[in-house]
Amino acid sequence: MENKRILGIDTGDARVGVALSDDLGMLAHPLETIETARTNPLDRIAAIVAERGVTVVVVGMPRNMDGTSGPAAEKARAFMEKLREKVSCRVVSWDERLTTVSAQRNLREAGHKAKNQRSMIDQAAAQIILQGWLDSAGAAE
Repeated sequence: MENKRILGIDTGDARVGVALSDDLGMLAHPLETIETARTNPLDRIAAIVAERGVTVVVVGMPRNMDGTSGPAAEKARAFMEKLREKVSCRVVSWDERLTTVSAQRNLREAGHKAKNQRSMIDQAAAQIILQGWLDSAGAAE
């Protein structure tokens, strides 16, 4: 059976959350949080793509609740364009509305304290973005 490693990305100004699927491309798992002040997230993501044999990168696309795009969506689009120049695999977007809220709730319910959650929230948001894409018809492409 062919490996289908998919990477999920939750972009942010201070941190970028990263999640990775299992070999079958069915389940998303938190991978790491990239601190943008310390590491160029595009370089680190390109390295992960190469190291893990990633076939698709799914970048969360922030949208307003009414579905319109705002400044955060423009930043995400620019990030995707720069990433496409660094990796040879497909780079796609996925609606990320409320993923951070869901991630915070899930971590709180798991007993994690808010002050210790920042990097975990970014990874969990990336995991939610990736799992949504995996569960969708888009993953069947």
